[in-house]
Amino acid sequence: MGTVWVIVVAAGSGLRFGGAKQYRPLAGRRVVDWSIDAARTVATAPGDGVVLVVPPERADDSEASVEAVVPGDETRSGSVRAGLAAVPDGADVVVVHDGARPLAGGGLFAAVVAAVRAGADAALPGIDVSDTLRSRSGGEVDRDDLVAVQTPQAFRAEALRSAHAGGGEATDDASLVAAAGGKVVVVAGSPTNLKITHPSDLVVAEALLRAH
Repeated sequence: MGTVWVIVVAAGSGLRFGGAKQYRPLAGRRVVDWSIDAARTVATAPGDGVVLVVPPERADDSEASVEAVVPGDETRSGSVRAGLAAVPDGADVVVVHDGARPLAGGGLFAAVVAAVRAGADAALPGIDVSDTLRSRSGGEVDRDDLVAVQTPQAFRAEALRSAHAGGGEATDDASLVAAAGGKVVVVAGSPTNLKITHPSDLVVAEALLRAH
């Protein structure tokens, strides 16, 4: 089936949050610990692994639950490239996950990996947009044509490396693969797979964890 490596991107400074949100406590653990555990659900075989991308000042921290810890970059895409450099050349599937999404769960990881193994260059979870959307210029946007994109996102390793080779920037890696002509598929995301952005999101996340 080939080896799977997961890059957990946790290098942000958390400006909107007011600090490094990935290290805040959530149900007795750090936010990023939940993300690493979810990553582990698809990185279980010999040769698989997890790379944790952290703020540069934390690059020497001990993280026993991962194979490698690397310092991130000033941009998200740069941080993904830093993590990708630590992934062995022989990896078949690379998954990129945001360390501030602690509730992704193993099912989403399995779904995106399965889609890549079925022939996609990239697979991402998406959920329908329920709100009415308008552009800043005032025009209404057809929400039926839109999905809210989440992580984890899985990739054929060669496609992800090729997409990043030019040093491009994007808000997510599937956009880079699509721009390079890769086949991107969308799998069903989860409405509970929230991203920790504001302190109130921790309250919601803890309630969701307790509900399960």
